[in-house]
Amino acid sequence: MGVLGEVGDHLGELRRVDEVPLRATRWLEQAVAAAAADAGLGEDLSRVPVLVGTTLRELRSVELSWRDGIAFDASDLHFGTMLRRRFGAADTHTVANACSASLYTLALGADLLDLGEADTVVVAGVDTLTESTYGLLDRCYPEAPDRLRPFDRGRRGMLQGEGAVAVVLRREADGPGPAPRVHARVRGVAVNCDAYHPSAPDAKSITTVVHEAHRRSGVRPADIDLVMLHGTGTPLNDEAESTALGSVFAGLTPSPYMTAIKSMTGHTAGASGLHSLVAAVDVLRTGIVPPTVYLDEPVAAVAGFRLVRGTAEHAQQPLRLAQIDSFGFGGLNAVAVVERFEDPGDSAGRAEGANQ
Repeated sequence: MGVLGEVGDHLGELRRVDEVPLRATRWLEQAVAAAAADAGLGEDLSRVPVLVGTTLRELRSVELSWRDGIAFDASDLHFGTMLRRRFGAADTHTVANACSASLYTLALGADLLDLGEADTVVVAGVDTLTESTYGLLDRCYPEAPDRLRPFDRGRRGMLQGEGAVAVVLRREADGPGPAPRVHARVRGVAVNCDAYHPSAPDAKSITTVVHEAHRRSGVRPADIDLVMLHGTGTPLNDEAESTALGSVFAGLTPSPYMTAIKSMTGHTAGASGLHSLVAAVDVLRTGIVPPTVYLDEPVAAVAGFRLVRGTAEHAQQPLRLAQIDSFGFGGLNAVAVVERFEDPGDSAGRAEGANQ
C-alpha cells in the first residue's frame, strides 16, 4: 500500500500509533466538544441527541486486544459510553452505514428537527485505520496505489484516511441558540439504498438520490455552485459518479465547480461525508475551492466538468449552494445540499459571503 492519511495524535507518546487503543473514541470526544463549544452548548448534552456515523467503530481496539492483549473495557466499544461520561448525553445513536454513514446521521438529525423531536442535534462521524481493512485493500489491488487519484487515468485505487468531525444542527425558526453565529443552512439531505452490489456503486441510483436531494432542497441542478465529489479514485466509483453527474448536470456550461478532497486526506470512511460538508461550508464562506490533487490526466468521462485541480481556485462569482456526495458499499447513497448563510443584519457577512 502507499501513503495513508494517518492522524498524528500519537506523536510524543511512548507507544506507536498502532499500540494505542480507543483512538476513534478520543477523536470523537474532541470533535463533539469543539462543535458543542462553537454552538455555545458547553459540556452538558443531556437534552441533546448525539448521532454518530461510522464504518468500523472501535475495530482497531478489538484487533489490538486479539493480537497483542492490549486491554480495554468492552463497554468502551460503544461511543455512547464516552458520550455519557463526558457530556451526560442520554440519547446517543451510532449509524454504521459504510462510507456514507455521517451523511446518513445528518439526514436523521434533520428528520428529528423536522418532526419536533428535538430542537438541537449533534451530528458526528469518526473512523480510524485498521489492520484488517488495510490488509483487505492490499489484497484487492494488483499494484499498490501510491496516491489517491480521483478521475485520473493513472488511478490505482483507494487509500485510507482517518479522523472525526462533528456539527450542531438547529431549526432555523428557533434561531442560532446559545451561539450567535450560524455557519451554513442545510437545505436538504436525501438517502437511498439500492443493494445493487456489495461494493460497486450504481449510476442510476446515484442519479436518483441527487435529484431527490435537489427536490428536498427546492433547487435545480443549475442552482448548484459547488459539488464535493465522493471521488475515491477507484474505477467503479469514478465511472458511476461521473455518469450520474453527467446526467444531472447535462447541458450546463460551465458546470458547477467540482473537487474531491479525498485526494488530500485519504478516504476517511464513515466520517468522509461530514468532512466534505465542513470543507464545503468553508468554500462557500471564502470562495476558495480546494483542488483535486494528483489529477494529472482526467478520464474522458469528466471532460465537461469544471474540476479544480493542481492548485486552489478563487471562484469567479459568489458561491451560494454546495452539493455533497457520499456513497457506501451496498448501495448506501447520501447527498446533502447546504447553503451559505448570510445574516441580513451583518454587512460584513454580506460582503464576504458568510456570517462567520
